[in-house]
Amino acid sequence: MASVEHELLKWAASWTEGESGLGERVVVMGSSLGGFYATHLAERFGCRAVLLNPAVNPARDLAAYIGEQTQWHSDERFFFEPRFVDELRALAHVHSTHPERLLAIIATGDEVLDWTEMRDRYAGSLLRIVHGSDHALSDFDEHLPVAMEFLGLGSQTAAVTR
Repeated sequence: MASVEHELLKWAASWTEGESGLGERVVVMGSSLGGFYATHLAERFGCRAVLLNPAVNPARDLAAYIGEQTQWHSDERFFFEPRFVDELRALAHVHSTHPERLLAIIATGDEVLDWTEMRDRYAGSLLRIVHGSDHALSDFDEHLPVAMEFLGLGSQTAAVTR
């Protein structure tokens, strides 16, 4: 599972090699582990990203799951390999040189990740702290206009704080 996502990152990097001004044409959005990857892509391509309850240290958090696992939405089994944790660790060193390109939407009611770690990791970025909610941001429709505005894809006024 994680290796497929890592391959997607490599594909995106090769697809855009030699592209200039890519950050002006591409935006990314990701939730949880996808937010971790979106952070990496935003730095790599110089684009804006919206991060929804982004994982801050997935290598640490997922190391406990090495071995046979069950898919989240089915009974299908898969094997989570130690090398997947190594891949995540290799990406974790990336720090944002332009934190203003990132909007982190963080729920204090996240039952999976520690919201204070997210807040601290993205302290220099634009933050939208949601009091309550959950890891899935079940109230995402309330935050979509802010995300769209930040990404330059909507005309609604964004309520974003530093």
